[in-house]
Amino acid sequence: MIRIFDIFFSLLGLSLLSPLLILIWLIGIFENGSPLFRQQRVGHNQKTFTLLKFRTMPIKTKSVGTHLIKDMKLTLFGYFLRRTKLDETPQLFNVLFNNMTLVGPRPCLLNQKKLIKERKKRGVFKVKPGITGRAQISNINMKTPILLAKTDLKMIKEMTLLNYFNYILRTILQIF
Repeated sequence: MIRIFDIFFSLLGLSLLSPLLILIWLIGIFENGSPLFRQQRVGHNQKTFTLLKFRTMPIKTKSVGTHLIKDMKLTLFGYFLRRTKLDETPQLFNVLFNNMTLVGPRPCLLNQKKLIKERKKRGVFKVKPGITGRAQISNINMKTPILLAKTDLKMIKEMTLLNYFNYILRTILQIF
C-alpha cells in the first residue's frame, strides 16, 4: 500500500514542482555547470544505488558526509537549496525507480562504516531508505550513528500508514 502512495506522491510532486525543478536545473548550470549531484549510497539489503540531489557545493568537493567536510562551502544558490530542502527533490526520481521510499531511514554513504555496522546489527537495511523519517524530524543526523540507528529501528517497528503521513506532514511543516 505504501508503495502506491510513494508512486502517487512522487509523480504529484514532480508534476507540481516541474517548473521550479527546471528553473533550479538552469540556475545550477549557470552557477557551476553541473546542477545534478549523484552519489553512491547504501540502500535496501545493503545494495548500493545512485542517490540524486541538486548540487549545493562546488563540483570538486570531496564525496563524504557533510559533517565530515572541514570548511564546507555551499554555493550561493546551494545555500538556498539546502535551507528550503529543495536540493532533495530529485530523490523523488529515486522513489519512482524503487530505490527509495518517501518515509524511511536516510541512506548512508559507503564510507560511513560505523553507521552501516549499527544499522546492520539492528536490521535497518531490511527496509528501503527514505527521503524523510523520524530521525529527520527529530534533527538526528549521521554524526551520532548509534542514536540514528536506534531511531531508525524504532521508526521501522512503529511504521503504519498513519505514521507514514505523519512523517511527511511534519517534514513539510518543518520546511516552512
